Formats: sequence, C-alpha cells, structure tokens
Amino acid sequence: MIIDFHTHMFPDKIAKGTLDFLEGVCGTHPYTNGTYEGLSASGREAGVDISIALPAVTKVSQIASVNRFASNYLEGSVISFGGIHPDATDYKEELRQIKNMGMKGIKLHPDYQDTYFNDIRYKRLVAYASELGLITVVHAGQDPKSPEDIHCTPKMALELIQEVQPEKLVLAHMGGNEMWDEVETYLVNQNVYFDTGVVLDRMPEEQFVRMVRSHGADKILFATDSPWAGQKEFTRILRNMPLTEEEKEKIFSGNACKLLGMM
Repeated sequence: MIIDFHTHMFPDKIAKGTLDFLEGVCGTHPYTNGTYEGLSASGREAGVDISIALPAVTKVSQIASVNRFASNYLEGSVISFGGIHPDATDYKEELRQIKNMGMKGIKLHPDYQDTYFNDIRYKRLVAYASELGLITVVHAGQDPKSPEDIHCTPKMALELIQEVQPEKLVLAHMGGNEMWDEVETYLVNQNVYFDTGVVLDRMPEEQFVRMVRSHGADKILFATDSPWAGQKEFTRILRNMPLTEEEKEKIFSGNACKLLGMM
C-alpha cells in the first residue's frame, strides 16, 4: 500500500488559474492539472492508493469555502484535510467544525500566511488541534515565495514542539526544505514526523538515509507535494533507496495508517 501524505488539488473552476500563478512563483511545471481528477489519475498511474490533499488558506475569508470543498473528500483515493488561518478570531470553533466535518487534520503554510511558526497564534492553534486529535501538517523550510524570509525554520519548529508538545505534528519537506543540516541539529529525535514532499529528487541520498535511521523510519511519511513533483517518479526513487523493506513499508504507508487511524 502507498499513501502520499502531501498533495494538492483545487476546485475545477480555479485550478488552472491557481496553477498558473503558482508555477510563476515556484518556477516549476506542475505534473497534474490541479484538479481532483488530475490527482486521481496521477495516483492510479503511480500505484498510489491514497493521496492526502492539503489546502493552504491564505486569508481568513477563505476558511469556510476551502473547508466546504475539502469536506467532499473524506474517503476513497483522495482524502482532504481542512484549512485554517492563524488570524482566525475564533480558531477553536473553526477547528471544531473541521473535526465535526470528519476531516482528520489541517494544513498550515507559514509563508503564505505571513506568520512565523513560533508565533503565539500558531502555538495556540496547534495546541488545540492536538487536543482535538487532529493531525497538523506544516510547510517547513524554504519556499519559493519568500526564499530569504523563512517562516518555519527548524529552530522555530523546535520552540513550538517544546512548548506545545503536539501529538500529531508533521513538518513537510523532511523537516525543513533546504535546511536539512539544521533539521539534523535541532529536530532529529523530537516527537515530530517529517514528510518527503518535493525533496526526494534533490536531497542528498546519503543524508536522507542517515536522517531516516537517526530520526526513526517510524516517523517518516512518503509524500510528493503533487502537482509539484511526480507521484510515479517519487515512488520509484523511494523504492530504489538503500533502505530495508521494513523501513520502506513504514514510510510508504505504515506510519500514515497509524496517524490516520486506519490500523
């Protein structure tokens, strides 16, 4: 079984425009058309059983519409998390609604939400999400939107982890995109998951394997960040990594199944 823990899709009417905008920001051509159908087709071709879709809310006014769309995908080959913004005045009610809708987690993107991850607003939000049993996935490290102004560094993440002690926190991009030396210094062995989104074809293989072994294969989640990486391509890369079959099974699906309550 393969679960891709970090993907994106958008409503059909805005998918093309959104991808055109993000392609300009990221400088990377997308691997799908950004729709549910595009993500589903990509997953089938790659042999991915479940893709977790992660919506990024960039302003408070988007919360309701983003979560209405997300609530249509609670089972099957695509399962969507909810979205929330740190400026939400009644963040507890918003999180309760996400929980009551049946979603298993939330996505935060500090760069697009223009808030540093050690801000008190994120600490409160992550703490309450953890209290509700929700998974929190966070973009960590560099982002093409603001590569010189990183809103979730390993040090910021460590501060939140130590103060909040969340049970189900996932730091995307192996804990900090393009900041893996700092991840090894500050975050390895902490109670946090790393996902492999968009880094498997860029991160040095030796460092990836070392981090899997030092942090624990039971805390690594297979992810692509589709449409910004290919599901078929990343599946092949992980299969060819010099890891044991047991380690690969945990990364491909075992850890995700535990987090999602599927075991």
